[in-house]
Amino acid sequence: QVQLVESGGGLVQAGDSLRLSCAVSGRTFSLYTMGWFRQGPGKEREFVALITWHGGSTHYVESVKGRFTISRDNAKNTMYLQMNSLKPEDTAVYYCAGRATLTSDFSYWGQGTQVTVSS
Repeated sequence: QVQLVESGGGLVQAGDSLRLSCAVSGRTFSLYTMGWFRQGPGKEREFVALITWHGGSTHYVESVKGRFTISRDNAKNTMYLQMNSLKPEDTAVYYCAGRATLTSDFSYWGQGTQVTVSS
C-alpha cells in the first residue's frame, strides 16, 4: 500500500504563488506515475499534472501550462506542485494521487488540501 498526505494549501490573492507538497510513504517502489488533481466548487474533479516517479517526465492540463510545475524528490519521497500566477479559477481542493502502471487507474489518493485564490 501507498499513503499520500498533502500539505501547503491556503488562502492567497490572484497573482500569488503557492507550493503544495505530497508526502509519500509505504511501497513507493510500486509507483509508476504520480499526479495532482483538483475539484473546484460545484465542479467535477479534473486532472492538473502528472510526473513519472522514477523518470521525471511531466504532463500538464492546458490551463496550467506555464504557471504550474510538478516535481518530485525521490530521496524525500515527496512530490510538489509549484503554482505561480494563481487565478481565482484555480480555487479548488487539490489531491495528489498515484498509480502503479502507465495505464492503470490512480488507486492511491490523499485527503486533499484547500487552495483558495481571491480576486
